[in-house]
Amino acid sequence: MKDFPYSELKDTRSGFGAGLHELGKSNPDVVALCADLTGSLKMDAFKKDFPERFFQVGIAEANMMGLAAGMTIGGKIPFTGTFANFSTGRVYDQIRQSIAYSGKNVKICASHAGVTLGEDGATHQILEDLGMMKMLPHMTVINPCDFNQTKAATIAIADHEGPVYLRFGRPVVPNFTPADQKFEIGKAVLLNEGADVSIFATGHLVWKAILAGKLLAEKGIDAEIINIHTIKPLDAEAILQSVRKTRCVVSAEEHQLNGGLGDSIAQLLAREEPLPLEMVGVNDSFGESGTPEQLMEKYKLNEAAIVAAVEKVLARKQK
Repeated sequence: MKDFPYSELKDTRSGFGAGLHELGKSNPDVVALCADLTGSLKMDAFKKDFPERFFQVGIAEANMMGLAAGMTIGGKIPFTGTFANFSTGRVYDQIRQSIAYSGKNVKICASHAGVTLGEDGATHQILEDLGMMKMLPHMTVINPCDFNQTKAATIAIADHEGPVYLRFGRPVVPNFTPADQKFEIGKAVLLNEGADVSIFATGHLVWKAILAGKLLAEKGIDAEIINIHTIKPLDAEAILQSVRKTRCVVSAEEHQLNGGLGDSIAQLLAREEPLPLEMVGVNDSFGESGTPEQLMEKYKLNEAAIVAAVEKVLARKQK
């Protein structure tokens, strides 16, 4: 199992803010809209340096989506910013009707996703957003793992024609991916080659998968770990190439099991390569108030849960 050194802990929402600011300097068509959460979304630098391209819409998320859709008609590339719950659940009708249906070039940027939102509790901890968004035709869905990858993804989606859902979070996590990385939408990233089991992780669970890989190595289990930063379009080629070697699969995500990454992988395997699959995620439950660490432990979204899933799937693996 290879090492993944990192020099700092940083939140992925700050990666979005840094990427948006870079776009402000390089692309005059990029505009930003925020629903009264400028500081939380780390959009302050863009607002300060490009005030004529920043639109504070207030706590009116549905209106923000309509405004963004309209701006695309004039050639602008709008980036909307609010919490993931308000970016999806509160405005699903507007996204479906005004953005996805006509393929509008809106970038829906969503922070504070999953249980790592912590003490704000179940009303804010959306765990259904990836499923909601991936079901929409024309929608690209991205869930990067650290600051550097979130910054790179933010910059990359400006060049992608069509609606995008970009998901990120509040807690600080190890910043281990390269600062100069080229982010390719729909292309999985192989982190560690292995022969015994394929672990496909997304978002905050990527680092947990790396920690799990080290624990598994101590047990003599050689895990292949792949970062699936793009939920849709799914990198079917990379997934199938891996599983045809290892012959068993674990998925890991900070999301409901229904409708998430594991669900997409299960569909792919059922069509192309039926193999044992175990999924790490939230099992048909809302979140609750607590620290991010407490909640990741309670809902089994950590390295111990990934190790347990690997051991379970290995027992099902056909020799």
